[in-house]
Amino acid sequence: MSCEAVHGDPKSNYITPGALDLEQMFWTGMGATYTNCNQVWPNLYIGDEKTALERPGLVKMGVTHIINAAEGTWNNVSTGTDYYRDIHIVYCGIEADDSPTFNISPYFYSAANFIHQALSEPQNKVLVHCVMGRSRSVTLVLAYMMIKHGLTLVDSIGHVRKRRCILPNRGFLKQLRDLDIKLQEDRLKDQVIL
Repeated sequence: MSCEAVHGDPKSNYITPGALDLEQMFWTGMGATYTNCNQVWPNLYIGDEKTALERPGLVKMGVTHIINAAEGTWNNVSTGTDYYRDIHIVYCGIEADDSPTFNISPYFYSAANFIHQALSEPQNKVLVHCVMGRSRSVTLVLAYMMIKHGLTLVDSIGHVRKRRCILPNRGFLKQLRDLDIKLQEDRLKDQVIL
């Protein structure tokens, strides 16, 4: 896979940055400071393990849906459907490893659809979390913003970075980059068809 910048739509000025440029976005300028949980989009929150385990806090926040991106064997957060049953939270668990070699991209569309469906009801609030809320959960939220709201990867990162301290690993950034290129190509094809 190429790590150089890619110009997907010749009519657009947007160029998907190379992997190194994407990584440098997190080290330049001021981003948000680290907290346990932040609202990064209307009714959409990114949080950490502490947030996910504090059931009274979730009730107080009004969380109705949760994606746990740290379910299972790798650095897991031990929750699940039963953990939230009595507080009526709809749960989605994703077994993801925060490793540059882990392929998280098969979960992009299912997570985006889960979030989008939940947020179609204005009273719902979604928490997407992993252990620290900086890599796995962030990657899924960035993919959601790109897939469901048409934001570029750069715009998605910029938007979330203003609200939360984030740092997806290099492998996840490359997978988001591939998604960004694919979505640009799909939009270009749609324009040609019209």
